[in-house]
Amino acid sequence: MHPRMKRERKTVENMISIYCRDHHHKKEDICFECRELAEYARLRLQNCPFQENKTTCGNCPIHCYKPQMRQKIRDVMQYSGPRMIRHHPLLAIGHMIDGLRKEPGAKKK
Repeated sequence: MHPRMKRERKTVENMISIYCRDHHHKKEDICFECRELAEYARLRLQNCPFQENKTTCGNCPIHCYKPQMRQKIRDVMQYSGPRMIRHHPLLAIGHMIDGLRKEPGAKKK
């Protein structure tokens, strides 16, 4: 897996963790619902046609999340995004830079 995709996966997992801790009051691990969302996001990232050339999912022309999961991840991102700079500043900065990409490039073969 490309380092860019590893960072993207880590960012999403940390965002879900922040959301779960604050909304579902889990101190140690994330709840079942959030674990399910994290696994779904991991699969979506693995199958992303753009891979390391991708923009953030919110700027992507392809919406590969099912509508229900898309709403869940949107809720997580809206809540956790502003808090990432305090909890995981390097991941937050990387995610902001990725969001500046307008069009994802095609996956290189």
